[in-house]
Amino acid sequence: MQGKRMEVTSGGERVYDIVIRKSYDDLPGELERLSISGKKLCIVTETGVAGHYLEEVKALLAGRCKDLCAFIFPRGEASKNLDTVSDLYRFLLSHHFDRKDMLIALGGGVTGDLTGFAAATYLRGIDFIQLPTSLLAQVDSSIGGKTGVDFLSYKNMVGAFYMPRLVYINISTLATLSLRQYHSGLGEVIKHGLIQDAAYYRWLKMNKEKIAARDKEIMAVMVEGSCLIKRAVVQQDPGEKGIRAYLNFGHTLGHAIEKLSDFRLTHGECVGIGSVLAASISEKRGYITPEEYRDIKDMFAYFGFPVLPADLNSGDILEATRHDKKMEEGKLKFVLLETPGQAVIRKDVTDQEILESLKRGDMA
Repeated sequence: MQGKRMEVTSGGERVYDIVIRKSYDDLPGELERLSISGKKLCIVTETGVAGHYLEEVKALLAGRCKDLCAFIFPRGEASKNLDTVSDLYRFLLSHHFDRKDMLIALGGGVTGDLTGFAAATYLRGIDFIQLPTSLLAQVDSSIGGKTGVDFLSYKNMVGAFYMPRLVYINISTLATLSLRQYHSGLGEVIKHGLIQDAAYYRWLKMNKEKIAARDKEIMAVMVEGSCLIKRAVVQQDPGEKGIRAYLNFGHTLGHAIEKLSDFRLTHGECVGIGSVLAASISEKRGYITPEEYRDIKDMFAYFGFPVLPADLNSGDILEATRHDKKMEEGKLKFVLLETPGQAVIRKDVTDQEILESLKRGDMA
């Protein structure tokens, strides 16, 4: 695999680069481009990832910056809250970090979102970079500047749009993911094809066996393809005023299911369930054919995505959507498929349509 680099721009101006590599060997050089010699760096990571990559990254950066330290928090969604952010603030204060210093988010989506939010708000903003180690983070959450934490069990309720200085993707980290976490990230990958690029979705279907086997070259092409789609969307709509909302396909019901399951299902699993439910509504409306709906359902099933848990009440799921961040003037902005490869936003999805899709989703 040759290394890839793509610029993310806003208003025609370069904001940051996404680089895709097969190791961390190029990381020192990439950070030297950001003039780190006079900066203090804090690597923010969680307990699981720290055991795999923290010492390697520290060894590569030692002596190249003014000072280097690490903040490690307990792994999992339960840590993605303001209490952890407060602990990180205290840590940064105790190490005398100022506005010219930098945070490094080493980990999955929880780490990236939390670190980005802390960077956006500490001293009204300091630089940070993303070193995403999960598939979900590499193809989705590390790109686009969305940061945030959960609040009162509501997903990403407190946050900010704040761009990183660099996203450095090391494909090799995907080898250490559990099967469940790897498949979870595929929820966002499949979503990208469904909302924006029919050819990419067809490529995913054609290569699903190699994707499942974690073929390095195929994973590299897959990650690059998803990053290109995410980049194209966020460049056109950095503040989520228009088409960036397409990226919420599968998330309206997915977030509700994630919350009501007490996060026993992963984010990607819930996006997968929500995507199938949104495809069901799309099919009932005549936007996609029954064959296209079954194809989408089968694609998620191939990678072991669960169906809607039987113990979740449809009425509770419907009620939870009313607290979704995507509510606008009392109406839910629901992302459907006009056709596989093209999303459409609708504000007229009825409670009955949602309940019917949930009933249908109970069945394997």
